[in-house]
Amino acid sequence: MVEGLPASGVPAAQVLAEVRRLRAADRPTHGGQLFAYVYDPAVPGLDELAHSAYALSAQVNGLDPTAFPSLLAMENALVGAAASVLGGGPGSSAPEVVGSVTGGGTESLMLAVKTARDACADVEAPRLVVPATAHAAFAKAAHYLGVVLDLVPVSPETLRPDPADIAAAIGPSTVLVACSAPSYAHGVVDPVAAIAEVAAAAGVRCHVDACFGGWTLPYLRRLGVAVPPFDFSVPGVTSISVDLHKYAYTPKGVSVLLHRDAGLRREQYFASAEWPGYTMVNPVISSTRSGGPIAAAFATLRHIGDTGYLELARTTLAAVRGLAEEVAGIDGLRLLAEPEATVVCFRSADPALDLFVLVDELTVRGWHTQPQMAYGNLPSSVHLTVTAAVAPRVADFGADLRAAVAAARAAGPVRLPAELLALAGALTPEQLTPELVAGMAAGLGVGGAAGAGGDPVAAEDGSGSSAPLPERTAMINTLLDAAPVRLRERLLVEFLSLLQRPSY
Repeated sequence: MVEGLPASGVPAAQVLAEVRRLRAADRPTHGGQLFAYVYDPAVPGLDELAHSAYALSAQVNGLDPTAFPSLLAMENALVGAAASVLGGGPGSSAPEVVGSVTGGGTESLMLAVKTARDACADVEAPRLVVPATAHAAFAKAAHYLGVVLDLVPVSPETLRPDPADIAAAIGPSTVLVACSAPSYAHGVVDPVAAIAEVAAAAGVRCHVDACFGGWTLPYLRRLGVAVPPFDFSVPGVTSISVDLHKYAYTPKGVSVLLHRDAGLRREQYFASAEWPGYTMVNPVISSTRSGGPIAAAFATLRHIGDTGYLELARTTLAAVRGLAEEVAGIDGLRLLAEPEATVVCFRSADPALDLFVLVDELTVRGWHTQPQMAYGNLPSSVHLTVTAAVAPRVADFGADLRAAVAAARAAGPVRLPAELLALAGALTPEQLTPELVAGMAAGLGVGGAAGAGGDPVAAEDGSGSSAPLPERTAMINTLLDAAPVRLRERLLVEFLSLLQRPSY
């Protein structure tokens, strides 16, 4: 890694060269070969526009909208756009929708939980009811905010919860019920209308997590896709979150949290005058906020426009259908669900075809896919987040997928050492020591010398270089897949801790 604080200042050109050298190790963010983490519309000139708008407002601080009214105007425009896309605003059945711009989906979900919790101040032990497929950010919110998380199982066939099970999980301490439109892991839309109905009958708020693909669903409906009701057109829906840095294709990180009316938003705010400085009042978790992401998002939405998003949805839909056909046409692979949004998710239907080896074979062919571990009665799977940029590459992916399947069959399934399997079955999270994890990581190729306490590898320009990550991860994924959930969590925490070491 580049030395953080050199004794003397480094010339600008050299610093930028160092950044470019480091970036060369990253997955490509454009070109349609990265099926997670980034969202590429393949719109010429959009990056340059967004970067310019970002630079214009990078030093502006969203802490005080009275000092920087430009941010207030842009944020209100983004909220209005999101509300209109998601069934709210003038002329709708929810004409008074209000909202806030946050730094990402996790922040939006945390604020939705915080708002519901604080609106029920008389509940001593607040609880949150969500399907087991709800985003893990709900678990994070519950952990941070002291809320008990009640997970409702989903059907292994439909990948959705039964509304009757949601109703049964609601109790006198439930402050919020949440569902997904669509879920991240599998890309299916929960039965929002039925869930909102049982929540309303119990007098409980209902949040729809539309962070992942919710921006695209209304456009897919306009293209003839049978998208079920999920937005503010559903009476019992009280709040919705949607990420603009996903399918609105804005730079990261910009999300919007919407409430059906201002009264429902009131507890979202935090204010404190209990000190001699300025009275702090914040609608979101952060106080200081750079105006860069907000301005970049504003510029992106203005430039693409409604018809532009409709065409991007059309292109993405063609890519999703094409990828699903490629997967369905390969012996040994099965779609986990028929795609109904912007996700293709598949599993192995052949014990001789190791899904994690297949992921590695796709990686060496230039495709970054996302392996998902088995959970409860749901099998391990491969997740593809599909964007408009993927459309020209569908046939290429299909050819490489067939080649990767053949290579994975030839390699055979991963066989973990017996001692590792025994550890995965017997260890508790509390028994993991740094030394034990470092030994396991070294055996699996994680962390390298730096992870084991050695020095980073020096680069030619004198700057440091972090330890290399393993090119193949099937062994690691197989171990994680075999480990119980709590041990899986702890192993990943310790592995990440090995990688996150400062260079001095």
